[in-house]
Amino acid sequence: MAEHPTTTWEAMQDASVFYRRHQVYSIPGKLPNLGDFIVAGCRYGGPIALMRDMNKLIALNRATPVLAKTQIQVYSSAGEGLLLLSWDQGKIVRFGWTGDERLVVLNEEGVYRLYDLQGDYQQYSLGSEAGELGIVDARIHESGLVALTGSLTLLEVRGWDGAKPLTLANPGISQPPFSWAVIPPDLTISRHVEVLLSVDQTIYSVDNLESIDQRLSRGPFTHVSPSPNGKSLALLLSTGLLWVVSTDFQRSLAEFDTHNVIGAEGDVRQVEWCGNDAVLVTWDSLALLVGPFGDTLQWFYRGPTFAITETDGVRLLSPDSCDFIQKVPASSVSVFRPGSTSPSAILYNAWENFTRRSPKADESIRSIRPDLGAAVNECIDAAGREWEPFWQRRLLNAAKFGRAFLDLYDPADFVNMGQALKVLNAVRFYDIGIPLTYTQYTQLSSSSLIDRLTARNLHALALRISSFLSLRPDAVLRHWACAKILRSKPTATGTGKDAELDGDDAVCRSIVEKFESLGGGSVSFADIAKRAWEAGRIELATKLLDHEPRASDQVPLLLNMKEDRLALTKAVESGDTDLVYHVLLHLQKRLPLGTFFRLIEEGGSHLALASKLLQVYAREQNRDMLRDFYYSDDRRVESAVLCLEEANAMVDPTAKITTVKTAQKFFSDDKERSFEAKMMDESARLLALQQQLEKDVDGKMSFFGQSVSETIRTCLVSGMSKRADKIKSDFKVSDKRFWYIKLQALTSIRDFEGLEAFARSKRSPIGYEAFVRHLVDKGHSNEAVAYVARCDAHKRVDLYVLCGEWRMAAKECKDRGDRTKLEQLRKSCPNSLIARELEQIAASMK
Repeated sequence: MAEHPTTTWEAMQDASVFYRRHQVYSIPGKLPNLGDFIVAGCRYGGPIALMRDMNKLIALNRATPVLAKTQIQVYSSAGEGLLLLSWDQGKIVRFGWTGDERLVVLNEEGVYRLYDLQGDYQQYSLGSEAGELGIVDARIHESGLVALTGSLTLLEVRGWDGAKPLTLANPGISQPPFSWAVIPPDLTISRHVEVLLSVDQTIYSVDNLESIDQRLSRGPFTHVSPSPNGKSLALLLSTGLLWVVSTDFQRSLAEFDTHNVIGAEGDVRQVEWCGNDAVLVTWDSLALLVGPFGDTLQWFYRGPTFAITETDGVRLLSPDSCDFIQKVPASSVSVFRPGSTSPSAILYNAWENFTRRSPKADESIRSIRPDLGAAVNECIDAAGREWEPFWQRRLLNAAKFGRAFLDLYDPADFVNMGQALKVLNAVRFYDIGIPLTYTQYTQLSSSSLIDRLTARNLHALALRISSFLSLRPDAVLRHWACAKILRSKPTATGTGKDAELDGDDAVCRSIVEKFESLGGGSVSFADIAKRAWEAGRIELATKLLDHEPRASDQVPLLLNMKEDRLALTKAVESGDTDLVYHVLLHLQKRLPLGTFFRLIEEGGSHLALASKLLQVYAREQNRDMLRDFYYSDDRRVESAVLCLEEANAMVDPTAKITTVKTAQKFFSDDKERSFEAKMMDESARLLALQQQLEKDVDGKMSFFGQSVSETIRTCLVSGMSKRADKIKSDFKVSDKRFWYIKLQALTSIRDFEGLEAFARSKRSPIGYEAFVRHLVDKGHSNEAVAYVARCDAHKRVDLYVLCGEWRMAAKECKDRGDRTKLEQLRKSCPNSLIARELEQIAASMK
């Protein structure tokens, strides 16, 4: 049976408050002498980092290693070694931990690295100016750092993504501060980092806008320590007086003289907060807890210790143990305090009586029936505050017992607490070494805890916890796959060109199987493939990408891997035109033009979409590339059409003729395009002729770009009838077409005599009705009448009417003896005068 929880309790403030020191791990001999090292601890049960303090002399013996390089050792809270780093980048100024358990190491030149627990790092710099001035000191908090430069100015880095440092307000100091501390931005009212500098007798508060002298006269202060909530400060004066004050220096909260502590030897090592309620002061072998009203508790240790402030207590590492000191939670006091009459204590006693089959259980339950729900909740909360599983189970059983007497009770809190305690007990195990409390667990969140386990390569436990808490395992699986790729090595089978890497197949198969069985197909293979590629495992990366269902994730990595054909094929198969364009434009920039075209041409029908999209893009944006593509792919017809399109937009006659001749050459290279080749030849001849015609008329007439018919017409209009005849002959213009052109040309210039002479020159191949109708259309009805007599007899009546000559139409009817037609004319004539004349003609036919 485990010891009763109250055995570790110690009273303060007249027994109204209790503190307890719980030994989390026994670690004798696992850690080196902490007094010889500079130490940095990570909150939320995180690891500690140690570096030899070169300012201290140590006695050398055979067991003492001689270190040529600076080394940083990282241990878990259980004393297990996690990492050993060698540093050769100049003198280390400060190191500390980020919120996600990465170790930040800053050197005097302003270069800092962020190490994960596998030893991989990212390196950043505070800038060239910081490098020139040098870094004197720094303070690292979970979300950034503040560095003190050689010129005693302050630089702030926000976040851990390599952001450019910001210069804080100039404190105007002439020498380094005695001590200083940083209040993180999430704990200040302004949401900006606040720096507290102990200078001479006072403290300066510095942020990004101003530096404020707090006008104190009690300094200098050798230790400045803000509380976890940022509301209070613990200041240790050079006289040994511990002064607790609000961060705005308006309220003095407590004072305690450390010189009066019995057993304290040497200088104070640390001043750290125990939660937000008490302050822990440590010497080489003594830890002193100072309460709000000056009450103290003392613990002695075999050697130097190191304290790490937590939100609900303080973690204390000593040569023999890792202890956790905290104020006993209210729910634990309510249940276990001797003589407690609270409903939760009565419920717990009732459950104990019930297990002993005592009738007092029923009586106890009845006595707290109105407060039974609150008692159940308090027992559940107390279970979460206990370290020993024995007492956790007993308190949860008591809550379960009380819950049975409630008609309506939501079991969610009970279930959640049971799940949380299983997780906490698992990670507190010494092999894991993360001594989280329930309070810290709720603040950290389960997903952040899983990230911490993953960072330590504890993938099996992280996956079990993810499954237990119904969380997505994607991040854990990704990290596991990347770690597996880095640990595994490809094994070659065969020789020469036939050699294959069996290791790649095996690793790919195991990753795919694990993802499909645990990830439900939602984990991206592209991220894993990228890591494989970065590790030089190109074949493995390609195999993994084959399992990536999202082409938008596949293709960019394939392009980076220079798997150009595969990237283009995947983009085409996705049917996403934007993705295809992305690949095409990327390849066009990176590859020689011939290689780029050959890549598309050799793809055949599989890359037909890419070929079409390239043509669409090039036609609008880069016609030179389109011309080169057609030439490379031996597309003569498309090349000819492209030449014609370009010729159509050209203004320069010589260039236009040259381009048309180029199109004619492309067509002539294709046996099935002889007609088009002949047309291009004629077009080039026509353009050359038109160019000559313009020269002949000194540019007074425009011929260039006209069709054959328009050219003939322009010649006729210009009085160049012989040239028109020659063009007719050279381009084999038919008589019908020529007569129509000449009819329209002579009519347009009102050369009716010339038109008459032309009509009489020989028999018209288009007849004379065309003359009549064209002249009428152009408003020359009087001239049109002369040609009606030459038309066919049965059309003359209608043509006379078309010309407005009703009498001549009636005379024609009389000559032909067509009374019916004459009667029709009489009925449709425009006025009565003409009608009477038509009646007279009709009467004369009798």
